[in-house]
Amino acid sequence: MKQAEVQLTAAAIQQFKHKLNESGQQAVRLSLKESGCSGLEYILSYEHEAHSDDLSAEFDGVRIYVAEQFYEQAIKGLHIDYQQDLLSAAFVFNNPNKTGECGCGKSFTA
Repeated sequence: MKQAEVQLTAAAIQQFKHKLNESGQQAVRLSLKESGCSGLEYILSYEHEAHSDDLSAEFDGVRIYVAEQFYEQAIKGLHIDYQQDLLSAAFVFNNPNKTGECGCGKSFTA
């Protein structure tokens, strides 16, 4: 399986470990779907196994699977953080491939 170029902060790694433990799954799947006013939205899911066309990366025991079809266009070089304050908590995606995004920040163009 080819290596995916993505990066996770320590906060993202800890939150993914928590989510994987809760779900009983083995890995995080990062994919995209067409959505919103700008076109693409990140989808995070939790799974046991990779698909045959997946790329992968591992961070301190957290394995990430990325479908190759999304990788070059919109995920290569992605940096994922987890931020939490008194009112909200969310994964934050810093994507060098992004060329635009909608006003609410939910969807982007690559």
